[in-house]
Amino acid sequence: MNSIALMMDIENTIAFRNEYRELEVGKNYSGRFHFWFTTIWCLALIITCIVFLHQPTWKELLILPIGFLYINFAEYIAHRGPMHHRKKNFDKVFKRHSLQHHRFFTKEHFSFDSAKDVKAVLFPPVLLLFFFFAFALPAGLLFYFFWSANAALLFIIIAFSYYLNYEWLHFAYHLPQEHFVARLPFISTLRKLHLTHHDPQMMTKYNFNITYPIFDVLFGTYYKDTVKNPVTQL
Repeated sequence: MNSIALMMDIENTIAFRNEYRELEVGKNYSGRFHFWFTTIWCLALIITCIVFLHQPTWKELLILPIGFLYINFAEYIAHRGPMHHRKKNFDKVFKRHSLQHHRFFTKEHFSFDSAKDVKAVLFPPVLLLFFFFAFALPAGLLFYFFWSANAALLFIIIAFSYYLNYEWLHFAYHLPQEHFVARLPFISTLRKLHLTHHDPQMMTKYNFNITYPIFDVLFGTYYKDTVKNPVTQL
């Protein structure tokens, strides 16, 4: 990117960030509260389910790795599909991800400026209820009626462990590059993959697994940028 184009990109990003904060982020919004609300809610549900487990068999425990792969696949499909391609009944998903998140965090401007910018990364708290009642609970009830209570509890445990893991990792990717969490080897490796995905020329083609690139590798959409990508801080 030449210097003129870079300056224009900086100006456009600054303008969009200011507009987003004015229109989408309320005066009483707290990024720290948002982060800890999601964390505590998920952990409370996970711990409650663990408490009610009763000597799960090895067959029941297989739900954990199978459930992990299933949700990793769902993450991939949702990200590659409606989050990046406008589809009927998913317009809000497309708007929030492609038209807001990817404009707020570009490849050159990848990090938070303040705690209020957390709203552009984490899912809205209300989505916890949607995820529970529309996804985890129905599947859990099926496991309960057709298998066992342990099976239902284990599925809910892996579902919300993955949800929280997704939120934590995505949050870590958008921390300032010098932050000690962003510099952890494991986080740094995944962060680079997500940084590549935020390149406008790459975002509809590669690195759709925001957490672990299992299905990116399987479906040929894994792209590891071997060139160092400097991140311009606004």
